[in-house]
Amino acid sequence: MRNIFLVAFMLIVTVSVQAQELNCSITVNADKISGSNKQVFKTLENSLREFVNRKRWTKEDYKIQERIDCNMTITITEYSGDAFKGNIQIQASRPVYGSVYSSPVFNFKDDNFSFSYTEFQPLQYSKDNFDSNLESLITFYVYTILGMDADSFELRGGTKYFETAQNILVLAQQSGFKGWNQNDGNRTRFTLIDNLLSSTYEDFRNATYVYHRKGMDIMASDAKKGKSFIAEAIQLLKKLYDRRPEAYLLRVFMDSKANEITDIFKDGPSFNASQVRNSLQKISPLNADNWVKIK
Repeated sequence: MRNIFLVAFMLIVTVSVQAQELNCSITVNADKISGSNKQVFKTLENSLREFVNRKRWTKEDYKIQERIDCNMTITITEYSGDAFKGNIQIQASRPVYGSVYSSPVFNFKDDNFSFSYTEFQPLQYSKDNFDSNLESLITFYVYTILGMDADSFELRGGTKYFETAQNILVLAQQSGFKGWNQNDGNRTRFTLIDNLLSSTYEDFRNATYVYHRKGMDIMASDAKKGKSFIAEAIQLLKKLYDRRPEAYLLRVFMDSKANEITDIFKDGPSFNASQVRNSLQKISPLNADNWVKIK
């Protein structure tokens, strides 16, 4: 679905060379670590960039222009020997049909980011074993990005990628590292992938598809109709809120979309957005300053 869709609107010459799935910018920030020798952090950054961008993660054929744009920013807060601790911010976006705009589909911060790493250590991934928390963490988010992207092009199209991420989680649960288990908190990798694959939260994934494929992708040709579908997606999220007001996925969605939603409904063709605004105020009161801009 993604391949067919992108070929229809990318304004560049299609090339026959097959490429990996991700175009991922990776930064390792060690500003909080004292000392003059920072080479290990640069080596880690380069190794991760190669690991993510050069590996084929799926059996799908991606052309150069179809690679998913994403960012991983790792902030190291503690470092001793081969032990690293910090956080990682993951962001991903997808192109919007008929425009040069990229719409954010995933924006997630993981504070349970700790691992062991020795400089020049080769990074590999085994789907059947837990070998390294660093490799498992990064691979988990690679498949989560692939799933979120696929969901935005095809209704629940990301299931197989989320299932792979869940398998990584299961293998890592006996490692002793935080974030993989249910008792590690409510804002963890466990909660994220458990909710994405649960029928209880299906409205989130339905909303992701309606918002992007039916809403954003027709904005260039019919902005008012596009707004109506985006409003429909928000009402799907409101249904989820009514059943599960503390649903973590609502926070995940709004962390990616709050600014974009505001820009969509405060400008452009006239649209009665009062219901949208009221729903957003309930779903995400933390973004109240955004919602008051919607008229």
